[in-house]
Amino acid sequence: MTMHLVLGGAGFLGRHVVRSLLMRGDEVTVADRTYFPALCDLPPPKVVMIDLARATGSELDDLVSSADVIHNYAWSTIPQTANADPLADLVGNVGLVIKLLEAVRRRGGGRIIFSSSGGTVYGRLRSVPVPETHALAPLTAYGASKVSAETYLNYYRELYGLDTRVARIANPYGAGQRIERLQGVVTTIVHRALSGDSIEIWGDGEAIRDFIHISDATNALLSIADALESTDRSPFLFNIGSGTGSSINHILAIIERRLERKIAVLHRPGRLFDVPISVLDISKIKQAFAWRPEFSLETGISEMFDDLEEDPARLFSSRVRLSDRTG
Repeated sequence: MTMHLVLGGAGFLGRHVVRSLLMRGDEVTVADRTYFPALCDLPPPKVVMIDLARATGSELDDLVSSADVIHNYAWSTIPQTANADPLADLVGNVGLVIKLLEAVRRRGGGRIIFSSSGGTVYGRLRSVPVPETHALAPLTAYGASKVSAETYLNYYRELYGLDTRVARIANPYGAGQRIERLQGVVTTIVHRALSGDSIEIWGDGEAIRDFIHISDATNALLSIADALESTDRSPFLFNIGSGTGSSINHILAIIERRLERKIAVLHRPGRLFDVPISVLDISKIKQAFAWRPEFSLETGISEMFDDLEEDPARLFSSRVRLSDRTG
């Protein structure tokens, strides 16, 4: 049985990864400052309540001591809040990555999976879809901190031989994503549409983004976590997305067809950091693990509606299932 430590395991991404790990019988410890929700159909994970941004070296030593695989999905900001206080974003988030790397180095090695941001690290794209080899030129403090974290992960991989792995994830969506964090375009629009509220859009709605259902993102992360360790110390790095671009206006059209009514839209001026297009090239992960996204945007949104109409407060997507290509 594999022992997984999931930092940020009570968040949207971490929560679904934890549930999938438990579904296949792995042992899981969740480290987060938020309680992990009860699972009626599975044994609960071990939960360590901790403010990871303030964790000491000795506390992290204890956390990582028995873990076979360490997942770091803990990140306290989103692009808007990171831009408001770049220093706090850097110290709190990249600082945790460095402290975690040091803890794993002190114990003599280990595997770390880090969730980076496929939508922010590349900046303005010179090629579409964008491959992992594209230059990194973030336009937000959030993206800059993610790039910095990746740099430290690769540094510890090369210098100390740590098995660090980076997943550059597109825009995940699905039931269980908390809209109060102001992150998740699809989720925010769906919730506001169900409530009958107007939708606020920055710009004309024609910006193209890559959206991935939480089930597909979860299975991709498990594929990366399960892969055999490479003897090559070059970056272990994969884009995770749908590989398809969709505009905000297209999302609105899908939702309006589902609801059979128009949605009120309030347009705001475009923001300087909003690039016109961001679509990930996912050919590398498809070739490496035989993984591929199973949900189209329309199917994913439809199933998200089904989940939320059944229970608006649900914390898990009912559509997350283990792929036969993972585990």
